[in-house]
Amino acid sequence: MFHKEGQKIIITTFFLVVAAVLAAQYYIDVEWIRYVVQIAALFVLIAILQFFRNPKRLVTPNFDEILAPADGKIVVIEEVEETEYFKEKRKQVSIFMSPTNVHVTRYPASGTVTYSKYHPGKYLVAWHPKSSTENERTTIILHTPKFGEIGYRQIAGAMARRIVNYAEEGEQVTQGEDAGFIKFGSRIDLLLPLDCDITVELNQKVVGALTCIASVRPLDDQ
Repeated sequence: MFHKEGQKIIITTFFLVVAAVLAAQYYIDVEWIRYVVQIAALFVLIAILQFFRNPKRLVTPNFDEILAPADGKIVVIEEVEETEYFKEKRKQVSIFMSPTNVHVTRYPASGTVTYSKYHPGKYLVAWHPKSSTENERTTIILHTPKFGEIGYRQIAGAMARRIVNYAEEGEQVTQGEDAGFIKFGSRIDLLLPLDCDITVELNQKVVGALTCIASVRPLDDQ
């Protein structure tokens, strides 16, 4: 299954690869060069297909958990002063996606979209500390039943040049559903309440819509 955002690129690449393979077959006389060109063309098609893959994941919405919005590796867990929307301290958990990860963004929780804004910006490498505030990005806020308002940011990386965001203000969304896509190398920041319990560790690999990132703190611990 492939993401709809990749359909045009996949179709275009397919025809270009077929043309390259046929051209090499008829116009390149040196056998080993012909094979190299054909294999390289097929490798490009395979790389595009794997990048735009969109595996289906069955999710039973859980109001007590925040799920990973994307596949990748945890690169930041810290308290930050969020200045765009909350204007207060938040727990930030950041997921870095390499080009080999699934790049679908999924809603980390069920709730109502209260804020959704796109920001043009730079294309610093996704792990750069300033990428959260200076790179091309979108900021989405969800009002959830148990956590109150939580936020997440889709952040373009050095290779990314287009962020797709489906969240619209006022929309009711369901945990695990498709929320967008970031093309080629990127990062997602979660902005969570200080009183939630973070359930992941630095450098841990996470799976979108399956790995629990944070849970509601038990009343005895609050």
